[in-house]
Parts: sequence; structure tokens; C-alpha cells
Amino acid sequence: MNRDEFLKAVKEDPYQIENADEAFKKDKEIVLTAVKGNGNVLEYAHVSLKKDKDVVLAAIKEGAHAIAFADDTLKKDKNIMLTAIKDNGDSLEHAHSSLKKDKDVVLAAIKSSGSAIEYADASFQKDKKIVLMAVSKSSEALNYADASLKKDKEVVKASLKQNGYSLQYADTSLKKDKEIVSMAVQSNGNALRFADASLQKNKEIVMLAVNKTGRALEYVDKSLTKDKEVVMAAVKQDGEALEYADKSLKKDKDIVKAAK
Repeated sequence: MNRDEFLKAVKEDPYQIENADEAFKKDKEIVLTAVKGNGNVLEYAHVSLKKDKDVVLAAIKEGAHAIAFADDTLKKDKNIMLTAIKDNGDSLEHAHSSLKKDKDVVLAAIKSSGSAIEYADASFQKDKKIVLMAVSKSSEALNYADASLKKDKEVVKASLKQNGYSLQYADTSLKKDKEIVSMAVQSNGNALRFADASLQKNKEIVMLAVNKTGRALEYVDKSLTKDKEVVMAAVKQDGEALEYADKSLKKDKDIVKAAK
């Protein structure tokens, strides 16, 4: 296949570059055409073109994830990384360590994806203002916050507003906190799974959970799986919750009728 034929082929299928002759992988026009069709094919470009700003920018504009295949020299380039990060904050993973300490870069990443805080320098994971921004964007971000902030009610509440299931990342002390657990289960009943055992026995908390998510009955203390009011609430929300009821209630006519 000659150059013109290959250029036409790569327009139709960018992955043609993967098994191409080395000469084609070094050809800037061919590689530019390929990465504009699919940024990931930057992986197969010649190393010289992985250092080329035009090529790398074209690739990450098509798909930010392509930054993973750029030469390390460009992962130190703030403008290149900001281009990738603004499209996909988690591209911060591939940035040079110096940029993971750069506040402009980290803020841009978090604005795009709260979970990007996972890849930020530890100093930012201890910064309450930045962590609040991250958890308000993505509840998963709480997982990557410094341990000191997993004990902070304001931070944990901001995360729970996104998804109560993030209770799993909170400090043990807050999993015993009735206010925090109430907030979690009202957002996602299955968050009861991560509550302290003392609150899995608390009927008020349990009712909040099963009224939100019937199958949260799975995480209720055994004593309350025998409680008709609790089980009734659960099966009304989701008939399949009957699976987790005590055997004494699985044949109860009222319960069975409600479950159906």
C-alpha cells in the first residue's frame, strides 16, 4: 500500500496505524489524520511524534485519555495538560508530579471531575476547601481525602448530598453518628450497610433506609427482620426485599400480599 492509499485507509479506520510500516508511523500527516479520528491511536505513533505538540494536542482534543500515550516531556507541559484535564479531570493521573502540585492544574481537574483529587498531591487532599469542592462534584472523592477530613462533618455531609453510599469512606466515628447515617440512608438506603451495628438496630434509622431502598433490609440487624412494620415498609418499596425477612414473616399473608 502506497502512502496515498494508506492515508485514505487511516481516515476510514484510524487503527490501521497500529500495524503500519514504521515509515507511516513517523509520517506527521498520516499520524495527525489518525489521531483526529481516534486519539488513542497515538499509542502506535513513532516516539518522535509522541513528543510533537501538534500531534498530541490533536489527539487529546479528540479524546483526553490519549494523554497517557504522550511523551513524558509533554506531561510536564502545563498548557498541554490543562487541555486534557478540562475535558477529563482524571487525566491528572498522567501529569508530571510537578503539575500535581500546581493549584491551577488541580483546580481545573476537580472542576471537571471531583474524583481527580485521587491524583493530586497529598497537600491538596488535606486542603478542606479543595476537598469540599471535590466531594460536592463527586461523592467518590471522599475516598481520596486525607483521613483528617473523613472525620469532618461538613466534608462528609457534602459528599452524602451527592450519594449516601459514600458513607463507606467516612471515618468510623461518623458511621456511629445518627445525624450522618440518617442523611446517608435517606439518600441511598443501601448506605445502611456501612453504618455502625448499633444503628443497624435502630428502628428509626432502619425505617428511613427501607422506605428509601427496600432491599436495604439485607443490612438490618436480625432482630428487626422479624419486625412486621419494618419488613412491610421494605417489601412495599421493593417486593424482592422479602428475601431478607425473617422466616417467620416470609409466609405472613399481609407481607406476602404487599410484596406482590
